[in-house]
Amino acid sequence: MQLKGKRIAMLVDQMYQEMEVWYPVYRLREAGAEVVTIAAKAGETYNSKLGYPCRSELSYDAARAEDFDGVIAPGGFAPDFIRRHPAAIDFVKQVSAQGKLAAAICHGPWVLCSANVLRGKRATSFMAIKDDVVNAGALWEDAEVVVDGNLVTSRKPDDLPAFCLACIDVVSRQ
Repeated sequence: MQLKGKRIAMLVDQMYQEMEVWYPVYRLREAGAEVVTIAAKAGETYNSKLGYPCRSELSYDAARAEDFDGVIAPGGFAPDFIRRHPAAIDFVKQVSAQGKLAAAICHGPWVLCSANVLRGKRATSFMAIKDDVVNAGALWEDAEVVVDGNLVTSRKPDDLPAFCLACIDVVSRQ
């Protein structure tokens, strides 16, 4: 239970990629962390690309960076919706500024782009948003997981085992 006492925020919105939410949620819980789903509205249900529901436990407006040890942005189309909420972007920016885990997979780095936390950092993403990540100032790499300090990024669902191990490692060292 290497993450006992740690609290991680999982951002959700409509059209999220199922595996990129649920695999990290269960893997981090298995490691002992409390994982809280956060979205625009607390208590709302957000459906994945295939219709799998995820109920939000907390709203972006109520989320406070000091109450969490990290944040994860999944892929799918959800990041395009998440980044439209200034409170979500501010939350990610604050978590990262505090040196805590700021992680994203697939299209999730769009949220990191909007939070302006990639400048000068090594990162990866799904190849279709490589230009966005580079234009946000990151040094893009084609690797299953890239760790740069508190920042953890991966490309696609196949990278989830490496992504989750890296997230656990970063949080356990905080």
